[in-house]
Amino acid sequence: MKQFLYILSFLSVFLSKAQTADNPIVISTEVQKISETEYDIVFKAQLFKGWYLYSQYNPDGASLPLEITIQEGETGYELVGKAKEETTFKKYSDVWEKEEIVFKETAKITQRIQLTNEKITQIKLNFFGQVCETACINVDENFTISLTGNAISESISIDEKSKKLSQELQLDLKNTELLGLSDSSTSEKSSGLLSIFLLGFVGGLLALLTPCVFPMIPLTVSFFTKQSKNKRKGILNAIIYGFFIILIYMLLSTPFHFLDNINPEILNTISTNIWLNIFFFAILVFFAFSFFGFYEITLPNSWGDKMDSASSVGGFIGIFFMALTLAIVSFSCTGPILGSLLAGSLTSDGGATQLTAGMTGFGLALALPFALFALFPNWLNSLPKSGGWLNTTKVILGFIELAFAFKFLSNADLVGHWGILKREIFIGIWILICILLALYVFAKIKFPHDSPVKKLSFSRISFGILLIAFVVYLLPGVLKNPSWNLSLLSGFPPPQFYSIYEQETDCPLGLDCYKDFDQGLAVAKLQNKPILLDFTGWACVNCRKMEENVWSDPKIYQILKNEVILISLYVDDNEKQLPKDQQFTLLKANGKTKEIKTVGDKWATFQVINFKNASQPYYVLMTPNLEILNSPQQYSDIGTYQKWLETGLKRFQEN
Repeated sequence: MKQFLYILSFLSVFLSKAQTADNPIVISTEVQKISETEYDIVFKAQLFKGWYLYSQYNPDGASLPLEITIQEGETGYELVGKAKEETTFKKYSDVWEKEEIVFKETAKITQRIQLTNEKITQIKLNFFGQVCETACINVDENFTISLTGNAISESISIDEKSKKLSQELQLDLKNTELLGLSDSSTSEKSSGLLSIFLLGFVGGLLALLTPCVFPMIPLTVSFFTKQSKNKRKGILNAIIYGFFIILIYMLLSTPFHFLDNINPEILNTISTNIWLNIFFFAILVFFAFSFFGFYEITLPNSWGDKMDSASSVGGFIGIFFMALTLAIVSFSCTGPILGSLLAGSLTSDGGATQLTAGMTGFGLALALPFALFALFPNWLNSLPKSGGWLNTTKVILGFIELAFAFKFLSNADLVGHWGILKREIFIGIWILICILLALYVFAKIKFPHDSPVKKLSFSRISFGILLIAFVVYLLPGVLKNPSWNLSLLSGFPPPQFYSIYEQETDCPLGLDCYKDFDQGLAVAKLQNKPILLDFTGWACVNCRKMEENVWSDPKIYQILKNEVILISLYVDDNEKQLPKDQQFTLLKANGKTKEIKTVGDKWATFQVINFKNASQPYYVLMTPNLEILNSPQQYSDIGTYQKWLETGLKRFQEN
């Protein structure tokens, strides 16, 4: 747990200092004079599609309510009651199981202030609130407001070059109403949460098959079913014990819901940070070797002793501490799996929400046996006995951890443009890991805690054959012209154009693409073709899936190759510096500034300013005259994407 807590604290510090980006909410102010000493300060907010701002009247125990306060140290005026709100909605939250009060798309909040010093000419207010979509972001902005006019931007000014380049970043788009129709894919987000929940559940099942957890099942269940003369009470206690296991693992994710400075580009901030990816790589390798048996990640014995002693209190409190004791004692086996889940969830869209879903799935898988075997104690007789197979399972998990570790090293390599871990090298490493795992399964290599294998079981032979088949599947991936594109692994290896072999282009599938909007726009005007604007990222898994599984479809490929000008903008290219004469300071609508120094800075800001969206992949079809042809498209299947392309092309031809 000590190492795991270190990860939590490291991430908390890192994220709290992470570079902030444009929020999915833009706030402006107006002043309305009521009398010589009373003024109404009107806050007007615009929200991205699908985002909600929570009311100051939001119920307790739910999302954070809106709060308007006077900045610390300010005197000469006071607030008159709570602010007045216009056009709020009620929305049921499955997370909090409460009906919440929200603003959507727009918000108007009016706060009256009373001067106690008539010489005051400007006031300073703080606007604090929470906006949520699949993740939640805290909005904490200070406003200096002149009582004779508009909000003051704290005397922030930018040079003429910055003003010019800021204006060039803003497009004069037509048909912008279609942007609001972009499918935010609620069902897709729900399926994403379900996927991470199932992933956590599988992780929990694997943890059950380790020597730290498996032997605890019959011991704990027997304790509950035999400790009380009342059989029903024993069964109830076992079920409560299982519930507390789930609760404990859910609680591990709660710190991530309160991290400061979370923003709509959080996915890019986390998943594309080179040093964080290297850190995850090192941690997973460290976990893998602990599974191999070279050392154990253990918690201080005093922790387990204290929890064990607290479990004797009795009642619900005692049961809770029994569950906590299990979590602590089994950490040497569950910790590496939890670490992988932590790293995978935080580098996926959804952040803390997905982490909670994964942790819940993990806890549920661990808890189920204790509840089920308590309900049906005769099933205990059918449990296989503990033995060497538990350590074998642990070692196999170590190989899986090692394979996944290279995904994070690959992210760092891609974003840093090091050119070290090219696609074929990455696949070659996976092939080597699978071969070593197969040799282990066939008992050709051993690890420190392995028992002698006298005879290979049917399950070991079957698993070994499956590994060999997987190696055969991977082998074409190291060739210049592979027989298949490893579509089952889309998103894990680097993109196909990131190759040790010479490629025709550095674009997906050998297509022609432009990585600068102005260059692509000029070609589109020259050839009179529609533009397919592709907001993508080096570390974007769903982008690779779209390119390798959807764009590769023959009909879609022909459209991309012959009928559109493809402009691919990498919003996470934060290691590639812009030329000095193209670096500038952007003054945002909320009075804050953002330094545009890298290619990623430019295109991420370009996407947010013009399309009010910060997710990838994100596709826009438009004419060379910047007329949007249909609503933007995101991650989808072949049929949906093909229909979307054909609809946009038809409208272009009609124009």
